[in-house]
Amino acid sequence: MSKKSKPVENSPKTCAKPVGKTVIKVENLCKSFRLPTERAAGLKQAIFNWLKGVKGYTEHEVLKGVSFEVHQGEFIGIVGRNGSGKSTLLKLLAQIYYPESGSITVDGTLVPFIELGVGFNPELTGRENVYLNGALLGFSHREMDAMYDEIVRFAELEPFMDAKLKNYSSGMQVRLAFSIAIRARGDILILDEVLAVGDAEFQQKCNDYFASLHGEQTVILVTHSMENVRRFCDRAILIEDGKVMTEGDPEEVAKAYEGLWQ
Repeated sequence: MSKKSKPVENSPKTCAKPVGKTVIKVENLCKSFRLPTERAAGLKQAIFNWLKGVKGYTEHEVLKGVSFEVHQGEFIGIVGRNGSGKSTLLKLLAQIYYPESGSITVDGTLVPFIELGVGFNPELTGRENVYLNGALLGFSHREMDAMYDEIVRFAELEPFMDAKLKNYSSGMQVRLAFSIAIRARGDILILDEVLAVGDAEFQQKCNDYFASLHGEQTVILVTHSMENVRRFCDRAILIEDGKVMTEGDPEEVAKAYEGLWQ
């Protein structure tokens, strides 16, 4: 049974923001993957294995009945050790994966930034990639017109938008992709380990942006940085062995995470 800690009553971060409507509801979510164990050398061996009931894979259960809610305007941190299931959870929220059982209900436009470069075409210009990414996120050409200048200004790539993406440095690509994600004006932003992208100046710019949100956008962040959890999050969730181990006040969840190694 999952153990959940309640938010600390005297926490100024928790008490300062009223709870908004539920924008994401996750109920009893389960996800497994098949891991190959052996490969039949031929048809004869495959038939023999089938007759003997030998499977060529094992079931690896990644998420085991995860449930939680996210409210409008919250900045939620999801933490856990490598292999705990947190990145799989984000990919389920982004509909990259689909669960075996359980349900996810989303009320609003969801913008995922999970894997750098997804949706980019190196043969297209930076400008064309902005519109391509926007289309993949479900925005119309007119909506992207309204966002374009702000995206480019944040990325600080104005002189390079008509150059092909393959001529961008990796840092420039990171800045463009991240700027699209946070400036695309979706209702819910999903981020996986991205607060360390780009150079120090761009990192500070991103940190300043998150610090200025004040409930204007719902953000779900997967991170190993307890500093970021304590600094930005209104609430945090600790995933361990595919289950919610604890959730609530960021300081308490950060301590629980740090205690996993003690």
